[in-house]
Amino acid sequence: MSVYTQTESSTGTSGNVAHERSLGELISDLTKDTTQLVRQEINLAKTEITQKVTKVGRDVGMIAVGGVVAYAGLLALVAAIVCGLVAVGLAAWVAALIVGLVFAIGGGLVAFQGLSALKRVDPMPRQTMESLK
Repeated sequence: MSVYTQTESSTGTSGNVAHERSLGELISDLTKDTTQLVRQEINLAKTEITQKVTKVGRDVGMIAVGGVVAYAGLLALVAAIVCGLVAVGLAAWVAALIVGLVFAIGGGLVAFQGLSALKRVDPMPRQTMESLK
């Protein structure tokens, strides 16, 4: 089986110049093009997944930082604030309870924001899926 195309000659006159490509050459070209397309799709999927993993990493980092900040704040300020409230006349356990609740709520809010952002990440490589369709 051969494929013929019609082109103009170099003199500017129309003529039939046969350009033959064998079935083997066509299949070879198809194989090369298919391989290149598959490689490009794989690279696209890798890029998309890398971007999503990076975003997830930032969100997880935000959760961790929120937890560390809440814990550090709790440890550093609890003693000073509790002592201040005791000096004002509250019982030590009441002062410690009030201060502990305030810092735990603040740290929980920061961690909740990071968790909410993490839930919004779509791990599917949508662009690749559309391209493959």
